[in-house]
Amino acid sequence: MRSSAARLVRPLLCVIPLLAAALLLGAVPASAHAALLGSDPKKDSVVDSAPERVTLTFSEDVGLSKGSLKVLDPDGRRADNGEERGLGQDRYAVGLHAGLGDGTYTVTYQVVSADSHPVAGAFTFSIGAPSKTKVALAGTTAGGGPVGTLYGIARYISYAGFVLLAGAGAFLLACWQGGAGVRPLQRLVVGGWLTLTAGTLLQLLLRGSYTTTGAFGDVLDLSLMGEVLQTKSGAALVSRLLLLATAALFIAVLFGAFVRRGEEGQADARKDLAFGLTGGGAIVAAGIASTWAMAEHASTGIQTGIAMPVDVLHLLAVATWLGGLAALLTALYTAPELPASAVRRFSPVAFGSVVVLVATGTYQSWRQVGTWSALTGTDYGRLLLVKLALVALLLGAAWFSRRWTGRLTSAPAAETTAGAAASTATAATTATSATSATAGTDGADGSEPGTEEGADRTDSTDPADPADPADPADPAEAAEAAEAADPAEAVAPERAAQLARQRRAVAVARSKRVRDADPHRARLRRSVLVEAGVAVVLLAVATALSATEPARTAEQSAAAGETGGGPTDGQPLSVTLPYDTGGKDGRGQVQLELDPGRTGGNELHAYARTSDGGPADLPELKLAFTLKAKDLGPLAVTPERVVAGHWTAEGVQLPVAGDWRVAVTVRTSDIDQITVYKTMKIG
Repeated sequence: MRSSAARLVRPLLCVIPLLAAALLLGAVPASAHAALLGSDPKKDSVVDSAPERVTLTFSEDVGLSKGSLKVLDPDGRRADNGEERGLGQDRYAVGLHAGLGDGTYTVTYQVVSADSHPVAGAFTFSIGAPSKTKVALAGTTAGGGPVGTLYGIARYISYAGFVLLAGAGAFLLACWQGGAGVRPLQRLVVGGWLTLTAGTLLQLLLRGSYTTTGAFGDVLDLSLMGEVLQTKSGAALVSRLLLLATAALFIAVLFGAFVRRGEEGQADARKDLAFGLTGGGAIVAAGIASTWAMAEHASTGIQTGIAMPVDVLHLLAVATWLGGLAALLTALYTAPELPASAVRRFSPVAFGSVVVLVATGTYQSWRQVGTWSALTGTDYGRLLLVKLALVALLLGAAWFSRRWTGRLTSAPAAETTAGAAASTATAATTATSATSATAGTDGADGSEPGTEEGADRTDSTDPADPADPADPADPAEAAEAAEAADPAEAVAPERAAQLARQRRAVAVARSKRVRDADPHRARLRRSVLVEAGVAVVLLAVATALSATEPARTAEQSAAAGETGGGPTDGQPLSVTLPYDTGGKDGRGQVQLELDPGRTGGNELHAYARTSDGGPADLPELKLAFTLKAKDLGPLAVTPERVVAGHWTAEGVQLPVAGDWRVAVTVRTSDIDQITVYKTMKIG
């Protein structure tokens, strides 16, 4: 009869994914991982004349779609021309209509960060002077609301499903291959596969609405689904589904052919199959883990070439440790017998996973936090401290588990074997008793087959172990065995089947009593149960970190200031160079704007004006940059003409800081030309 502890463990294992999701959703609200660092014009600023465009600077690369950047005039009409483009250096712009009037304009943005989270917001600036506006700065629903909550649940159960699928599978192949035939462990692995598949499908279905409108009505919008499939996140989800299809084949072989090879005693074939399943399964698990690494935190920020493989190792270590822990807990409470050797094999596997987990986690923490002050000064840092405390608690519980593992004996298995032998010795007596009980239907002893006396006589037997040859599972074989014991009387097949079931039940109960008689094994079950409880909370906190703005980004955003401008934003570096070619209409000036005016890639704008202030339609304009202190240059730049009096060039590279001398060559006619110079300080 199953113990009360076993009755409690099965529901616990079933609700682990849901409990993890609930804890995660209650931990912190989901946060975007790209922050708006600055804008031109700045938030709440007043500019003298209408700009040609609005530029936004984010903390990382973001994805644009049609309508991601909008500018609305005081009456709520579109003031932008819909031409959105990236300018490099995590800067994006949308052009404005010419001839905009004075008043307050509203800028809204709704983009997707490089790590797959939606980013939305709004701010205002004014031309000439502030005015009343009919535009309400209401927050967008992208990434929030019911769709956002459901997407979060799908995301978190995907993590839990991967842990159960990969970790429990690794436990069976590396620690207890005989457990592949145990039904509760089979259900654990298959449940992990189903959970991960369902979570991935739900994410793919919800993602279009999640990153745009946040409305349930857009979940089945095929146009949004098409856009999702063209994004990095969409490709990662589809790749995960394809890998899960491959994983299903591995599961079928593991619980099919692999188990049969063991039952048939084909040791060599089973060994070869185990080698193939282990190698191929590791590749598939690493592929599934990489679908998170390629689309989330590790794919953006600093050192992505190192961070992505480190993230894959981190996820595999988490799955091997926590998923193996779930498999061990299931086996300890539900399997009729768990060899001590299996527990001992899991101990070094878990220790190795912890070593990898600590090493990769330390690197990830440094990459996402950056400074000691961020540990206590940001939400990400505080959650990381909670995670570290839970890891320490889990390691303490694991120490006790390791202690009881070392004290496990092989006595239970020996006693079980002895009990089976004793049952074999009494098989003939059992069959004879069964025959007598059956004969009672004819009134030979005056008792009915269903009477208490008949039941007592049946229960007084000593049923054989299921593995006993004298205890066949087939009713016909049971009848034949009973007839062989007493040829004079034949046992009915129905009665033989009943006896076989009774023998199996009693044998299982005996094996459980023998198994539970080891006090060290009982203590191990309790310590592993504590580990599993801490692991559930740890998984919740760890995955909540992926929904929290990294500390580096938070500090960078704070340094930029809440006004949308700051040290990293500012106005473009601008200089004015007067010129006089000596010919007709040869006087004027050229205003150069270098944006952002620092080392690396810059965008150059050149505005040529005549002496009366109008645009100068010059036949030719060329530039060159020279840094004499470093013997660099001249670096020639040939800007493209946009309209009369306006030239632009993108990707102007100034590799080092210093006082760069810019030479501007202006030609006003076929024979009138001059080169003027100016120094620009590049920081």
